[in-house]
Amino acid sequence: MSDEDAPDGTRRQKFHDLLRSLPVWDTELPHFDPASAPADPLPLFQQWLIDAAGAGTPEPHTMTLATADATGRPSVRTLMLHDADEHGWHFATHRTSRKGRELAARPEAALGFYWPTVGRQVRIQGTVTAAGAAESRADLARRSTGALAAALVGRQSEVLASYEELERASDAAWERARREPDAPVGSWTLYVLEAQEVEFFQGDARRRHVRLNYRRRPPAEGGWTTELLWP
Repeated sequence: MSDEDAPDGTRRQKFHDLLRSLPVWDTELPHFDPASAPADPLPLFQQWLIDAAGAGTPEPHTMTLATADATGRPSVRTLMLHDADEHGWHFATHRTSRKGRELAARPEAALGFYWPTVGRQVRIQGTVTAAGAAESRADLARRSTGALAAALVGRQSEVLASYEELERASDAAWERARREPDAPVGSWTLYVLEAQEVEFFQGDARRRHVRLNYRRRPPAEGGWTTELLWP
């Protein structure tokens, strides 16, 4: 009998048994001494991403982005980090997409990174600003042909009548992307999240996790303050 044909109770039990059997951090994890952390969270974040890539974490630049609409209803999705510098954490999307509309209504967001090979995660919360048209075009120009083709398809988050319609639109977009590598996409927008709070989490096999939280000081003071959090 296949799992699909099994009674509901049996399937639920198999699912629960699987969850309990999955290993968690069954490898040696790096040590993190919060006393050695820099005064600014950016260099630590950059080093942690480099470490995750070096440890073999697939696509360490993927992240979750959480936004909320005007009523406060949240939504979350996974996308790519485009940059992290003194201005903030950069990502891009169509301003007409769900996340673009939500950021227009409520320009605040949270980012989440998880790198299981090193037992680390980073949470970032802050305000989001849309870059200008020139910066947004430059961002898209730096990406791959496939990324341009996907952007040219557009209509992100709209209802799709059939998969065949997507196939036709995608084929046409790929042809144009190869023919016009600088083809403009008016709705493509680069966003920059200016962090107000950044938390670094280092997992520990004995559950003595290290949580170091950075909070931005008021503009008159400048800089960051740090604090340890109970795991």
